[in-house]
Amino acid sequence: MTPMQKHNLIVMRHAKSDWSTSASNDFDRPLSRRGDRDAPRMAAWLADQGLVPKMIISSPALRTKQTVLAVVEKLGIPEQDIIWDAAVYEASLDQLLEVLDKYSAAADSLLLVGHNPGLDSLVEYLSDRQPEYRRGKLMTTAAVAVLDYGNKEISTREHSARLQMLMRPKDLVD
Repeated sequence: MTPMQKHNLIVMRHAKSDWSTSASNDFDRPLSRRGDRDAPRMAAWLADQGLVPKMIISSPALRTKQTVLAVVEKLGIPEQDIIWDAAVYEASLDQLLEVLDKYSAAADSLLLVGHNPGLDSLVEYLSDRQPEYRRGKLMTTAAVAVLDYGNKEISTREHSARLQMLMRPKDLVD
């Protein structure tokens, strides 16, 4: 008999973006120096936790792309395995739930990388307990929430997952 496969959803907000660039719109804003530092640090933390997703879905916005590319490099995941889904950019809770419904059956471990306020709403909605806010923020830039579904498939039902971990770059010890 083989052990039951553990299912988890990893939710990550893009790393800190640079507001002082000449980007003509929000979609094209790149990462800041802090973002360039935090994205690989959070990826290393994921690797240390043994959290290497089987599928990655990301917003195609520049800052999110740069975050995801740093993550896959650190985790040894091929770039071509990333699904760039425009529906994740500026997505509401309902839109993010639709994205998860679309992809969740295809993998037991999924990384979703996007933006706030949608990610805050998603983590709160799926979590079995109230997540911890710090200074009024839940998913700070580059934060990672790990939602554990045990041996059940990833679900979009309210309070269907156990919030296993919520890690922010400022929580990491170098």
